[in-house]
Amino acid sequence: MSDSDVLSMSDSEVSDMNEREKLAHAVLAACEARGLMLATAESCTGGMIAAALTDIAGSSSVVDRGFVTYSNEAKMEMLGVCADTLAAHGAVSSETALEMAAGALARSRAGVAIAVTGVAGPGGGSAEKPVGLVWFGLALQGHETIAEKRLFTGLDRAGVRVATVRTALRMVLDALKAG
Repeated sequence: MSDSDVLSMSDSEVSDMNEREKLAHAVLAACEARGLMLATAESCTGGMIAAALTDIAGSSSVVDRGFVTYSNEAKMEMLGVCADTLAAHGAVSSETALEMAAGALARSRAGVAIAVTGVAGPGGGSAEKPVGLVWFGLALQGHETIAEKRLFTGLDRAGVRVATVRTALRMVLDALKAG
């Protein structure tokens, strides 16, 4: 990012960038301290979580790989998400997030995996799955895989995606501190 790009950013955009960078550094340090590699499985963020981590020099000692599985076919082929899960619950569901996280862990050398699937908008939402709904899956070796739901309201597509990245990084950090 050039200086002119930074100068044209709003204060909130710079603040978001700084917070993401701090969280990414903390996640990398926590993984390194525990001797764990990390994998991401991303749908609505399209690789932004992996990018936030790999923007940092030395991240290759911790980041194993990132799966960008935007389509249902990619979720099934790359992560092993069951067709029945997608048919019964949809791509944006706790069940899919859990299978994405477990699949990323199983198909990598990672000891921790974070998965995200959601509706970033501006279209694609429904009454039961509105724009801003994101499901997170977290798999930590030796622990039960968990899913968490967040609804980011009042944000545009970019805002939902940025909030999702921050939340995903916080989830990984919290899990590593706790577990």
